[in-house]
Amino acid sequence: QVQLAESGGDLVQPGGSLRLSCAASISDFSIYRLGWYRQAPGKQRELVATITSGGSTVYADSVKDRFTISRDNAKTTVYLQMNSLKPEDTAVYYCNAEKTLFPRRVYWGQGTQVTVSS
Repeated sequence: QVQLAESGGDLVQPGGSLRLSCAASISDFSIYRLGWYRQAPGKQRELVATITSGGSTVYADSVKDRFTISRDNAKTTVYLQMNSLKPEDTAVYYCNAEKTLFPRRVYWGQGTQVTVSS
């Protein structure tokens, strides 16, 4: 059974940093596109960042130059380094893994809470 397990969420002050990790139990992890999404209270889930199997990245405008997504295929883990955190970054952060080749597969983690507050 495929599982994605996020960790690293915490309470941090504005301007601080956190690193989220998502460990995946996927046998062909290296071919998956991986992503981080977030959902704040009362808002829809939104894309934060994605990274392809080839290492190409995409970021939401709101996190560009502050967040960095990376992957370690040997450890089947994806990371999100978050710097210069702002109160508006407060949300539950979800890990996503998607295989677009047939048969398509999409998996989600259970989420980890990030709270930015003084």
